[in-house]
Amino acid sequence: MSKKHNQISALDRFVASALMLITPEYKAVRNARLKSTVRMQDKQSGFHIKPEYTQIEGKSIRFARGGSEGKPTILLLNPLPQSILCYEQIWPLLAQNFQLFAYDLPGFGGSEGGAEVMNTETQSRILAEFVSQMHISDFHLVGPDIGMPVALHYALRGDCRAKSLVIGDGPCVSPTFNGSIIDRMVDSALWRLIFRIGGAGTFVAGANKLCYVNYTPGPEELADYVSSYKGRIGSVMEWFRTYPEIIDSIQPRLSEIKIPIQIFWGDLDQLLLVQTGKKIHELLPKSKLTVFENCGHFSYQDRSDEFASMVSDWVIENSSSD
Repeated sequence: MSKKHNQISALDRFVASALMLITPEYKAVRNARLKSTVRMQDKQSGFHIKPEYTQIEGKSIRFARGGSEGKPTILLLNPLPQSILCYEQIWPLLAQNFQLFAYDLPGFGGSEGGAEVMNTETQSRILAEFVSQMHISDFHLVGPDIGMPVALHYALRGDCRAKSLVIGDGPCVSPTFNGSIIDRMVDSALWRLIFRIGGAGTFVAGANKLCYVNYTPGPEELADYVSSYKGRIGSVMEWFRTYPEIIDSIQPRLSEIKIPIQIFWGDLDQLLLVQTGKKIHELLPKSKLTVFENCGHFSYQDRSDEFASMVSDWVIENSSSD
């Protein structure tokens, strides 16, 4: 991947910092970051995760695979505004005991797509086709952030092959418990236009400021995120415009999901507040809730060791027949 043309610029950082001045939740994250005794920084010069591409419904879909064949299978969906490379820290922690797949959702990360894929019906259908194409079965589906409603919708499909879900930090219930940034993107056409004008660099820089308490992404990682969303913030804003519809496509049917579900949340998540996790835990008949302390929105990086342990313990517990 080329870093030269996909760096976060000084202007991007300035605009993101200005946005934080009018984001009341930022103060809590900034103070927690200053007090954090856990300092994690990506220093990779190369990745354990090796992206590949496949074609599904005429779209190039980026994914990765690794780990140990014959072991229980985990499939990880990317969050926003990130890609499958966000799992670099937990990938080697899981690879010894599990077969791993990571998947950039259509329209996000390194996968093709635009406004036409910004709905849970299309996303879960293409996910099902990927699962079939890769001959994956009896797997455990990990879906943070934008992957959360997709994972839930997939679990409602008649051809669902997942044994369990591990989901969190994403939209799932109404009324929602959102931070102000989410409300702006969902409720205001003006703010969606502002984010579109700001572009990928500002979008990624702002997310970094608001969503990390302990972790700092490195330049190679950031370059992939900026590259993934360059010229695509408009279609991402379409996803936020349809936010209520996304929730409506799954919430009325949550009680129909019969497979076990591990819910996770960061206690300092300022995009989607932890109350959201508690609410869906009440609504799902077979769920467990884990809240990571001193942790922001990107919990798989902010508390990577704890996150990997949670996933590992959960998958082992729910793979007795594998």
